[in-house]
Amino acid sequence: MNGYLIDEQTSILEALKKIDKLSNLGTRILFAVDSDNKVVGSVSDGDCRRGLIGGKSLADKISEVMNTNFTSLKHGEYSPETIQKIRNLGIKYVPELNIDGTLFTVRDFSNGKSYVPVDAVMMAGGKGERLRPLTLDTPKPLLKVADKPIIDYNVENLINSCINHINVTVNYLAEQIEEHFKNPINGVQVKCVHEPKFLGTIGSIKFIREWYNDTILLMNSDLFTNIDIEAFYMHFLKHDADMSVAGVPYNVNIPYGIFELENTRDIKGIIEKPSYHYYANAGIYLIKRDLLDLIPDNEFFDATDFMDKLIKNNKKVIRFPITGYWIDIGKPADFKSVQEFARNINRR
Repeated sequence: MNGYLIDEQTSILEALKKIDKLSNLGTRILFAVDSDNKVVGSVSDGDCRRGLIGGKSLADKISEVMNTNFTSLKHGEYSPETIQKIRNLGIKYVPELNIDGTLFTVRDFSNGKSYVPVDAVMMAGGKGERLRPLTLDTPKPLLKVADKPIIDYNVENLINSCINHINVTVNYLAEQIEEHFKNPINGVQVKCVHEPKFLGTIGSIKFIREWYNDTILLMNSDLFTNIDIEAFYMHFLKHDADMSVAGVPYNVNIPYGIFELENTRDIKGIIEKPSYHYYANAGIYLIKRDLLDLIPDNEFFDATDFMDKLIKNNKKVIRFPITGYWIDIGKPADFKSVQEFARNINRR
């Protein structure tokens, strides 16, 4: 992070030189600090140019041209309003400050990237039996879609949301997935957690011992989706939910006239070619961490069982509609069709 920092007493010329070096990383902004290392302003090449046009010299201090009304995030706090402001203003790099005003990190909001303070858990222990023989020797999450393992698309989406704590629960052909994540991906070490037996779609989460955030993102690892994790999380906060379930729009069109019946026999009317609209469970969830205690230890337990348990305990369970794409690669035909879909996306 020191590469983003510059002393407020530094000259405009030296600031421009440092900004020029940073441009190789895709950014052209510095954060000025005072003698206590507190961030007191932001300095871009545009700030320097405007200062020079206004009569400043290259020898003048950057404190005379820096923007003291800069946007920042507070470490340990998440403000949807600030995130929205960042989006509206098109700000690419935002400092996240400790309580004393010093720099904790710099958040990257360029090219659709985001910052979502959750721990992620991907379930990757299933046998993928419906995809056999493809999964006889390869675990389903490692099957390649357009030359990339399915699970990697999801990992990249998580990292794009600045989610740095990612766990993968493994069982079937676990050693292949463990080998796959042996090395960090874009600086993030994905941790594999081995379940001792098949424990359903949420049961193995109890074997994760370290948590870093108060909200858990749980998802199946073999989905092909571009769900907007930032929007998902903001929706979760807005509605003060205990659990949010991502839903996929599912329409049923009946090509016939349907009877309206009374007493299962008497026809009271007819509905011509009706359409019914539903939301299907997408296998992606946000959960308040303290509710994980409701999951039984070392027992087969699905996410839907957990959902039912929360509802019975009068917890708030809501639905989040996915507006992007979502494909469940369940059968060989699905796997074949998703290949062309992925190739078309990569050409854009």
